Formats: sequence, structure tokens, C-alpha cells
Amino acid sequence: EQPLTFPLISLIVSGGHTELVYMKNHLDFEVIGETRDDAVGEAYDKVARTINLPYPGGPHIDRLAAKGKDIYDFPRVWLEKDSYDFSFSGLKSAVINKLHNLRQKNIEIVAEDVATSFQNSVVEVLVGKAVSACEAYDVKHLIVAGGVASNKGLRAALNNACKDNDINLRIPSPNLCTDNAAMIGAAAYNLYVAGQFSDLNLNADPSLELPYS
Repeated sequence: EQPLTFPLISLIVSGGHTELVYMKNHLDFEVIGETRDDAVGEAYDKVARTINLPYPGGPHIDRLAAKGKDIYDFPRVWLEKDSYDFSFSGLKSAVINKLHNLRQKNIEIVAEDVATSFQNSVVEVLVGKAVSACEAYDVKHLIVAGGVASNKGLRAALNNACKDNDINLRIPSPNLCTDNAAMIGAAAYNLYVAGQFSDLNLNADPSLELPYS
């Protein structure tokens, strides 16, 4: 929706991806961090299922999180010092185990509080690592993409953190965050401009990687 200013850090958050990417240009980039297990959107869906929310769970947790309280103190998984990798499997297990223990003790589970506690844990790590990467790579521009980029809680936290750290934030409109066709079209456009073409033998490949320049 707006021209990008390079170099920049890109945070990609979706059902299949959680990555931090250092970009020197559209086709010159380096993945500096990625999930070691569950993608963030996948964790949202699994946690949503434990409190009987429909699929996809992300929008429902985001909606409930605006109404609840952070009372469960779920873990923030930072991994090793200076690592930009992510891990959400342990957080997902912590939520499942906590709810299992509460049910065994017949303690009421407030879905809004679970949603708030879970989302705060996720958002704190995503925002913290994204801002840290901007500082480490000395860039003042952060872009966010993927379905989870439509999450209101994440968007608000990123806006606040970027203002506090003098980082220029760009997040697409929510309807474009989930539009895979738009993402593929944008990638194809930049390949076209760079003169990178395939011949007619190229078959459909859902895991096709963009070439590094």
C-alpha cells in the first residue's frame, strides 16, 4: 500500500510462518529468525480449540483478549540471548496443562482471561524480538505481513513499541494481511521488474523460494 524504505526488518506472522527477515531490497534478504516448532497462527488455533472456539481461532482469541485479564502468567519464550528464533510449542503446552489442571479441580475457566494471558505472552515476544532486530541491524523501518498481522492486539503493541523506539512501522490493511494472492502478485511483480523469469516448464510449487540476489 506504501513504498518500502530499505534496509528494513520484516516480521512475518501467519498460520504457517513466523520469521524475522533482514531486507536490503525486495530480492536481497536474509532470514535472521524463524520458529523452531509451531508457527504463531498454528498456536492460536490450538489454544482456541482448548477453550472451544471455532476455527480459525486467531480472530476469536483476539476478540476475547480485549475483554479479559492477564491472570495466568503464561511463559514468555525468549530462547538463547540474542536469538531471533521463536518457539510457541512450550507456550501452547503450558496453556493446555493449565486448563487441564483447572478442570481437574473444578475451577471455573474464564475464556477471556485465557485469551488475554495467551495473547499477551505471544505479542510481548513478537514485538520484543522485532524491535531488538531493528536495533541490532541499525534499521528504522519495520514491516509486518501474514494473517496474524491483522491481530488488533499485535498491531496496537507494535504501534506503541515503534513510536517509543523511533521505528517507522508499516502494516497492511487487515483485509490484505490474509490475501495470499496479493502477496504472490507483489512477489511476482518484483521478480518481473528484476527480469527474473521461468520458462513454461515451471509447475505449480507451493514451497517455491524466491531467489536471493
